[in-house]
Order: sequence, then structure tokens, then C-alpha cells
Amino acid sequence: MNTKQAILDQLISILSNKAEVLVDSISSSKESRNNDTKSSAGDKFETGREMIQAEINKNEVLLSKSIRQIDDLKKIETNNSNSIVGFGSLVITNTGNYLLSIAMGKIKLNDADYYAISLASPIGIILNNHKVGDKLLFNKRELEILEIY
Repeated sequence: MNTKQAILDQLISILSNKAEVLVDSISSSKESRNNDTKSSAGDKFETGREMIQAEINKNEVLLSKSIRQIDDLKKIETNNSNSIVGFGSLVITNTGNYLLSIAMGKIKLNDADYYAISLASPIGIILNNHKVGDKLLFNKRELEILEIY
């Protein structure tokens, strides 16, 4: 399995686990909300239900985002090499290794660090549309693109 595919598999696994937890939390919250019985303190009942509903809404937004991110990762080609950096590129530089995909941070693979970053991140903006051999300036340090996958 190639490195890019291994990183994508790790990211998808992390997001899938997160989605499972969110689905469980939403289900549990809905059950709690539906089983909440009205007491004589009506306002307290309504406030409790509203708080539970707000939590459900928040988790549904997070679940939707996780599903969208998984879909985005699944669109990335892993078998072809890119000549110019763009979405889905695995970029090896003299200062770090970057997968331009979604913002997920550091992934450790085979004793090497890779950073899943978005094209909208500061380093993503700088790397985008460049090629092997290009030297760029990031945080007052020279960055050279060594390989693109």
C-alpha cells in the first residue's frame, strides 16, 4: 500500500470513529429528550428539553461535517503522481510532509510525521500550484518541494 493511501485510510478511520460516536450521542440524546416527562415545573422541563435539542443540533452539524470530510477524502486519487500541488497532493518538502486535503493535523506513519492540511491553511496557500524544485518562503524559512504524489 502506498503512503498516500495509508494516510487517507488513517484519516477516514479517525473520522468514521468520530461519526460513530456522534451517531450514538445523537441517539442517546433523542432518547433522553423523548423520555423526559413534564413536571410541575414546566419552565424547567422546557429548558431541559431545549438544552438537549441544542446538543442534538450541534452533534448533527458535526456528524454532517465528518461525513462530508470522509466523502472528500474518498475522492482523492492515490495511484497517479501529480506534477503540480493541489487538492489531494502529498507534498514532501525539506521541512515537512503535507497531505493537502482536510485540516486534521499530524498523522504518524512508519516513524514519519505527515500533516493533513487544507488548501485554505497558510502553508496550503503557499504550496498550492507549485511544482517539484520550487523554493518558497514560509514563516521566514525556505521550503523546497522535493516530491509530489
